[in-house]
Amino acid sequence: MSVKVYLEGGGSGSDRKKRKGGRSEQSSKFREGFIKFVKKAGLTGRMPRFVPCGSRETAYKDFCRAIESGETALLLVDAEELVTVPGPWQHLRSSDNWIPPRSTTDDHCHLMVQVMESWFLADTAALKSYFGQGFRERALPKDPQIERIPKRDVETRLEQATRGTSKGTYSEGKHSFEILAELDPAKVREKSPYAERLFSTLKKYCQP
Repeated sequence: MSVKVYLEGGGSGSDRKKRKGGRSEQSSKFREGFIKFVKKAGLTGRMPRFVPCGSRETAYKDFCRAIESGETALLLVDAEELVTVPGPWQHLRSSDNWIPPRSTTDDHCHLMVQVMESWFLADTAALKSYFGQGFRERALPKDPQIERIPKRDVETRLEQATRGTSKGTYSEGKHSFEILAELDPAKVREKSPYAERLFSTLKKYCQP
């Protein structure tokens, strides 16, 4: 059985009006974006099943229920801030007061540091190609250590860089899933230790 990855993001309350067969339009796009992103990393075998949950709180609760029911599951949420402690569960215990379910380890918990958009900064060529004319690459943060850039700076600079493009100012619900599918996983893994950690874990579950 393939591993299920319970994700923060992919639609929430207002998006429920668009549900078809229990799935929302945003959830489907988010799932497709992650599948394309992972496949480009060369993973083969039993591919992970991505489960967009909307809010980070919902992702955590759904993950806990999955573990308690005996599922093989991972949790993937934004860190929201710089990770300064040794492990992801310790970070989430401090920031959100989340307790890891019994029998889980740090290998079950993964972080997008500080937010998923941090990964975009690892592949500015993909951003430039996606947004096209009017994209202002110089507006993006210059720090090569993308996990160190504060969430607010990532979001603000991304908006500034895309304001004059034909696709319009960056919006998570409108653009993020499509951008994710265009990223080069190798560039993301090189600049984001937590992304590398995620792919290394997924590879273990994908073995035939």
